[in-house]
Amino acid sequence: MIGNEFVCRVPIDFIENKFNLTGLEYLKDTMNVVLEPLFDRSVAWVSGYEEKLYGMIHARYIMSARGVEDMRLKYLMGDFGSCPKFYCKGQKALPVGLSDKWGQSKVKIYCPSCKDVFRPKYRPKLDGAMFGTSFPHLFFMQFPMLRPQPPVEKYVPRIHGFRLHESALMPLESSETSSETSTEDIGSTSSPSSCPN
Repeated sequence: MIGNEFVCRVPIDFIENKFNLTGLEYLKDTMNVVLEPLFDRSVAWVSGYEEKLYGMIHARYIMSARGVEDMRLKYLMGDFGSCPKFYCKGQKALPVGLSDKWGQSKVKIYCPSCKDVFRPKYRPKLDGAMFGTSFPHLFFMQFPMLRPQPPVEKYVPRIHGFRLHESALMPLESSETSSETSTEDIGSTSSPSSCPN
């Protein structure tokens, strides 16, 4: 289903294991909805407490042995998209959250080649906490053979073939800052004896 490519189906036995729910706050009614067989087929229609509970369980599941294997298969199929940078040459990406807290930000993709973070191409409306801030890094610790090499080439800004100095790429100071500085300089150079009486 479109929008759910990033999400793994969390097995019912994983959800029912109380150890996997340690520290999560939820109501029994919310858990009953999450345990319904049709629930994980269409996470897109769910919102509120059910979505949050399933999302936080999902974040724990993808760190388990079964979960990381499910994510490996999705990674190899390219379900998470690819890096938009030219020199990364379509490197497959992994989902990542910029916060482990629910409601802080939407899911992003992490490129293991340039080690940068981007918005996904079609922007699924999934919370970043469903994946957490650690997932891509633990993934490559588990599967070091999948870690790509960094890009060989890097874009270098040039004008007429000449490489630009770093200072040319720095933002200019605002006009307010420079006018305040020049006013202070004028006041500091004049002495009391040179002022007319």
